[in-house]
Amino acid sequence: MEFTRKNRQLLSRIATNDRHGENSPYFDGWKAYDSNPFHPIHNPDGVIQMGLAENPLCFDLIEKWIRENPDASICTAEGLDKFKDIAIYQDYHGLREFREAVAKFMGRVGGNRVTFDPNRIVMSGGATGANETAIFCLADPGDAFLVPSPYYAGFARDLRWRTGVEIVPVHCKSSNNFRITRAALEEAYEKAQRSNINIKGVIITNPSNPLGTVLDKETLRSFVSFVTDKNIHLVSDEIYAATVFSSPRFISVAEVMQDMDCNRDLIHIVYSLSKDMGFPGFRVGIVYSFNDDVTNCARKMSSFGLVSSQTQFLLASMLSDDEFVGNFLRESSKRLAKRHHVFTKGLEEVGISTIKSNAGLFFWMDMRPLLKEQTTKAETELWRVIINKVKLNVSPGSSFLCSEPGWFRVCFANMDDKTVEVALDRIREFVLQGKEENNHEADKSQARAQRWRKQNLRLSFSSSRLYDESLMSPHMISPHSPIPHSPLVRART
Repeated sequence: MEFTRKNRQLLSRIATNDRHGENSPYFDGWKAYDSNPFHPIHNPDGVIQMGLAENPLCFDLIEKWIRENPDASICTAEGLDKFKDIAIYQDYHGLREFREAVAKFMGRVGGNRVTFDPNRIVMSGGATGANETAIFCLADPGDAFLVPSPYYAGFARDLRWRTGVEIVPVHCKSSNNFRITRAALEEAYEKAQRSNINIKGVIITNPSNPLGTVLDKETLRSFVSFVTDKNIHLVSDEIYAATVFSSPRFISVAEVMQDMDCNRDLIHIVYSLSKDMGFPGFRVGIVYSFNDDVTNCARKMSSFGLVSSQTQFLLASMLSDDEFVGNFLRESSKRLAKRHHVFTKGLEEVGISTIKSNAGLFFWMDMRPLLKEQTTKAETELWRVIINKVKLNVSPGSSFLCSEPGWFRVCFANMDDKTVEVALDRIREFVLQGKEENNHEADKSQARAQRWRKQNLRLSFSSSRLYDESLMSPHMISPHSPIPHSPLVRART
């Protein structure tokens, strides 16, 4: 203990604080999976990972493209002639072809309603690095950002841990499907002002993680109007833009601001290929700011988290293939829609509902009816049962700062079809077993009530002989009556 205390004194505040957020059930679920991972043959009773938003559903299309385009990699005989040019130091602006391809892809995902400038594409190590870089550019330690909740569980790490910035949740309610309103923003902002909290901006995820919903044009316009009025920043995390699989369509904040009288210097976008293409291992994160100073600062910071040049080279070629990109986006949408339908339909069959969603790699599941009481403690107890006995790693709403206990995020794209069947079977069995236990308890309660009524009836008939009717009429006798020798009183003592 003494050694640990002294050792901590030798380290920085970042190394010794607990602001990373790793202590939450969100990360505990990952650890439970890592220690006992499901495998259909080698470990069929293991934990199924449903807490990780990965998207390998179209890897077959990507693998086919790679086989047909071997010269896109410097690690093949066909691409070896480019090895010397790519393997040496590169400018931290990134390869021109890569920036152009990413800007074009971002525009295509948004329906080509916006043209993105390749010169504003700034690289970072995934969306985690991109979000942190944006915060370093916009705020100082102690400053804060409004974030509508429920929000991504990793934001505690991405936005707070190393930057020293705080998050002020703007709590949304299930009564309107957790939609954020201007009134809620105003209330949260004014409350922060009264507490002397310096609000530097608003951070949104569109499509939403964990809800799987998209923001409509009017809501986005209200965000832009709000930050313009307050002269604070708006960071729009759009890393799930291409995961929309049904209407309404995805609308980028860059689209709505085109016809608005707003301060463009306050608008910033975080993008990534981790979700839309399924490449989290490539660590491709993008900061796209309409503010020249932020762009320049972020580019300098990108030296700490550049995307490898061979990854840039490969993706520049892949994303420039218009035919491949078009086919990939269409097929990805179809497969996500199918998988989402299979899961949510299976849950409906056992009476479990979800928020209506049309995007993302997850859905927001309502388990409130299964809580013993409507508290965060009861939610945590239910989560422990699900992960330790049902062996499913789903993430509880408290990890996403949801103000209402009983909601869970369930990822549906990171497994094969057979694992989906196993997961659904486990959920069905768990829910049905819970209903049987509830019915059994209800039957027991009903039997107890019937026995009480019979006892009360017998007591009523005999009471006229035992007690003076002038003191108490038979129908008034109850188990709470102060009668010295009542059999009901004896039974309760």
